Amino acid sequence: MANTSARPTMQDVADKVGVSKATVSLVFRRAPGVGEQTRRRVLEAAEELGYRMNRAAALMTARRSHLIGAVAQIGNSFHAEVVENIVAAADLAGYEIVLGAVTPTHDEQRVIGTLMDFRCEGMLLIGTELESATISRLGDQLPTVVIGRRTTVPSVDVVRTNDSRGIGAVVDHLVALGHRRIVHVAAGQGVIASDRRNGFLRALHRHGVHDPVIVDAGGFTEEAGMAAAEQLLSAPIRPTAVVCANDRLAVGVLDVLRRGRLEVPDDISVTGFDDSVLARMSSIDLTTVSQQPKAQAEQAIDAVVGRLDRQRTERVTTTLLPELVVRATTGRANT
Repeated sequence: MANTSARPTMQDVADKVGVSKATVSLVFRRAPGVGEQTRRRVLEAAEELGYRMNRAAALMTARRSHLIGAVAQIGNSFHAEVVENIVAAADLAGYEIVLGAVTPTHDEQRVIGTLMDFRCEGMLLIGTELESATISRLGDQLPTVVIGRRTTVPSVDVVRTNDSRGIGAVVDHLVALGHRRIVHVAAGQGVIASDRRNGFLRALHRHGVHDPVIVDAGGFTEEAGMAAAEQLLSAPIRPTAVVCANDRLAVGVLDVLRRGRLEVPDDISVTGFDDSVLARMSSIDLTTVSQQPKAQAEQAIDAVVGRLDRQRTERVTTTLLPELVVRATTGRANT
């Protein structure tokens, strides 16, 4: 007899379809051994009855959780876009994503510990700023993929775009527009910030500019960009173009410049990096660099699933080519 309580059970679903409770369990655990037609009937019956699996109870008895942790900064719209694509790619692979939000009160190591407590089988570190030794220890414990950052740690896989080439493309674009007084707003001493700074310096050197100016904002936030812009406005010679280490910095720079009654790009050009949702807004329309978040997400899921399901042990490193996206914040140099 079907359960008449308010909350339907797995047995109710089994009775409605005419299969065993074990078969229903296999469907919800996405385990093999169930035909596609039966799987579809079980899912349709569950939806009709309003049944939802008790995941906490399932985790206590299952040998595998089929959970992958994703560590991201929730204030970073690019990270959010990567996570959105990761969730979709993981679903196709039969896994669920548990998001670990990095905040001022919850650093990366604390978030990773929480995700491991949830029995995540793999870990995705988006734009991580952890030291190599910490990443190495994590990679020795479970399959780990670093997304968006270069690392030589042998125990982890890497999916990223070439930051140096991306910044180089920005500099090439600005030089072609006649700019020579180009300033870089850097973001501290981390690996990502350093790669973009070095790419800026190499590109300027390639174009014969040997007196580069760098303002180190110390971070990737809008507030850091605003502080950097104040320095630029107080300089004796104003640059004609500003190359920011990411879109959030560029948004902060744009805010200060526009408050100072400077026209962008007529008085000064501004670029970012990430091609985030912010950059695409019509009120900002930022020239930037796309890191291909969808491709990075899909490659990252393929890498972690390769270790989990296909017992791959060799290290995989995927470096995608960045793409310059020209919008309204760059124009010819007004010298």
